[in-house]
Amino acid sequence: MLQKGQGTPQSKLEAGLGQLKQALGLLRSNRWVLIDSINNQPIEFESPEALDELVEVQPTSASADIPSMLETVSEYIHANSASRSEVWILSDVRKNDWDADSGRWQVIKDSILELPQTVRFHLLAYPQIDGGNRAIRVTDVRRVETSDGAELLLSLRIQQSEATEGTAKVPVQIEIGGGRSEFSVDLTGTETEIKNHVIPLDGQTVKGWGRVSLPADANPSDNEYYFTFDQSPVRKTVIVTDDPQATRALAVAASIPAEDGVKTDVETVSESQLDTVEWDKVSLLLWHANLPQGALTRQVESFAKRGGEVIFFPPESPDDSEFAGVKWAGWQNLDQETPIATWTGDRDLLANTRSGASLPVGQLKVYRYCELEGNTIALASLDGGTPLLSISLPPKDEADGPGSPELAAFNPYYFCATTPGVGESSLARDGIVLYVMIQRALASGAGSLGNAREFIAGAAPETVNQWNRVAGSIDGLSTSHHVLAGVYEGGERLSAINRSESEDADAIVEESQVAGLFQGLEFDRVDDQVGSGSSLLSEIWRLFLMLMMAALLLEAALCIPRQMARETNSVTPTPTTAERGMAA
Repeated sequence: MLQKGQGTPQSKLEAGLGQLKQALGLLRSNRWVLIDSINNQPIEFESPEALDELVEVQPTSASADIPSMLETVSEYIHANSASRSEVWILSDVRKNDWDADSGRWQVIKDSILELPQTVRFHLLAYPQIDGGNRAIRVTDVRRVETSDGAELLLSLRIQQSEATEGTAKVPVQIEIGGGRSEFSVDLTGTETEIKNHVIPLDGQTVKGWGRVSLPADANPSDNEYYFTFDQSPVRKTVIVTDDPQATRALAVAASIPAEDGVKTDVETVSESQLDTVEWDKVSLLLWHANLPQGALTRQVESFAKRGGEVIFFPPESPDDSEFAGVKWAGWQNLDQETPIATWTGDRDLLANTRSGASLPVGQLKVYRYCELEGNTIALASLDGGTPLLSISLPPKDEADGPGSPELAAFNPYYFCATTPGVGESSLARDGIVLYVMIQRALASGAGSLGNAREFIAGAAPETVNQWNRVAGSIDGLSTSHHVLAGVYEGGERLSAINRSESEDADAIVEESQVAGLFQGLEFDRVDDQVGSGSSLLSEIWRLFLMLMMAALLLEAALCIPRQMARETNSVTPTPTTAERGMAA
C-alpha cells in the first residue's frame, strides 16, 4: 500500500485513507471501529477525522491477513449486537494478503449470514501495479575467516515486475558499519541473483549489521533489506538412538559442512543421556527412537520453540507413544521397490536448488516404511499417496493465543517414515537428497544460535519491542518494532526484521474472484487510482443509483398488464410483395 501514484508523492494508503475520511464523514454512525492488519483487534474511535491520530493506520512491513480481519469483524458484530453495519475494506488486493483459496472464506460468509442484522461490505481497491518496480532481498550472509582477516559473503536477489529489453545496469548500495559502497548488477528478465559477493571486513569486526538498497522508485517498501552477521556458530547435531549403527548415514550427512568456514559437530546419545546435552549449542535434533514422553517432551518442545530443527525417524519397534499429535502406527513391507511420486519442490527441505534445478527425489527407492497416525502435512509421498516425509506444527499454547508471534517462531517437526537403512530405502546409497535435507535443517537450526538473527515482520517475538532500534524507520512506536523493518539491539544480540518474501510478489486477486468471495453477501467495489481526483462518495452513489434504476425497471416490467391473445384461424396467409415491402 506504499506504492506511490504517477506524478504524485501520495501513496495508496494515504489516498485511500483520505477517500474514506471524506466519504465516512458524510455518514451517520453511532460507533466507529477500526480493525488493522497487525493487531487484528477492534479499536473504537470518535469520528473519521480521528483516523489520522491512530498509530494503527501507519504503514508497517508485515503482511495483512484479510480473512482473519473479517473473522474479527464477524465476532465483533456478534458480541456487540450491532444494528446495521457497514464494513469498509481498504486494500491493494494482493494475493498474499487475501488468501483467496482458503476455506476460511466460506466460514466467514456463513457466520455473516447467520447474523439477524444487515451487514454490507464496501471494498476500496487500488489494484494498479507499477511496471517499473524493483525489489531487493538478501538470501544469505556469512562471515568467514581469511588469511587477511575476515570477509562477508553476501548473496542477494533483485526482482522487477516487468522484464526490460536487453540488460539493465542496476546500482546496488551496501552499508556496513557506517561505511558505504556501491556496485552494479546486470539485470535481465524479471530476476537476477548474485551469490557470495565478497565484502572485506576489518579483522576486528566480528559482529555487525548492514543494509542493501536500490534507487528510489514508486514503491519504497521493497527498495532496501537489512541483515546482521556474526561468527558462524558450530552447527551441532544430536542423534538420539539406541542403535548407533543404524544412524551412521545420518551422522555422516550431518558431519560434512556444505559451506567453507562452517564447523560441524555430531553427538550420538541414548534417551537416558539427554540430560548431558548442552541444548543451547544444538542446531539439529535427529530422533531415531520411540517418540519422547514426559520430561523429554518438554525438552524437545523447548528446543523447537527456541528455533532448533527436529526430524523424527521410526524405530525398529515403535510403541504407542504420541508426540505433537502424531504417532508411529507400525512398519509396512512393500512388494517391490517403490519410488517417491510427489514432493514439495518450492519450499522446505526438498525445495529446488537456487538455480531452479530440482533435487533427485524421484530417484529414491523405498522398500519399507512406517505408517503415521495424526494430523500431518505431506512434503513427499510414495506412488499411491502414502506420506514419506511430513510435518506437524507444534501444539499451540493457549496462553499465547492464536496468531502469537511467539508461536510463529516455532519450527515444524519433521517425520520421515523410513530410515537410510539398507533394507528400508536408498537414502544412504543415493545420498544427495539425504545430505541436502540434513544440511538445510542444520543451517535453519543454526540460525537460532549466535548473536545475529533475522525475523519476518509480524513473526518476530514481541520481546524485540523492548530493544533499541539501531536502523530503520524512526516514525514507528517502540511497541511496533516487531512489525517494522530495521535492525534492533538487545544486550549482545542483533536482530534484523524484514518484509516476508510474499510481499515482493505483485500478483493481485482477480476482480471476479474477489466478487466470488463475497457471493451471497451485500457487497460493492470501487477501484481507485492514486491522484485520480475522483471522489469515493460519488462512486458509491453511482453504484447506488444503478442498483435503484435496475430495481425500478424490474418493478415496471412486473407492472405491465398481460395482453389477451386474439383468436386466429389455422390458415396463415402468405403476404404479397407489397405487404412484404410494408413489413420491411
